[in-house]
Amino acid sequence: MEDSKMKKHVTVVGAIHIGIGVLSLIGAVATFFALRFAMGMAGQEGENTGVVVIRFLSVSLPLLITVLATIALVGGIGLFTYKPWARYLVIVFAALGCLFIPVGTLSGVYALWVLLQDETVKLFEKP
Repeated sequence: MEDSKMKKHVTVVGAIHIGIGVLSLIGAVATFFALRFAMGMAGQEGENTGVVVIRFLSVSLPLLITVLATIALVGGIGLFTYKPWARYLVIVFAALGCLFIPVGTLSGVYALWVLLQDETVKLFEKP
């Protein structure tokens, strides 16, 4: 009975991380276009500091968000198949997510509670 209860919790944590990954990918695209628009408004003449900073941010920030979103997606999908590496990956992401108050803290604490239970550990140890 307890295993099925923890299976449901693991499924919810996986779905939350997949949702976070998808929303982050949308945010990465929006960030890219917003910064490109800002670069166009700042003007292209010369190499002033503002244009250089916006040009750097318009590439690096969406790339960073995309990498993190992809890792969240992979971790969420791995939880659905009960891969042990996915449990560790999501534990690390949940711990880091606790820094983002209030939504990250709520989802991070819930994910840590679920993934650190003895019953959950047994689920991921099955062959």
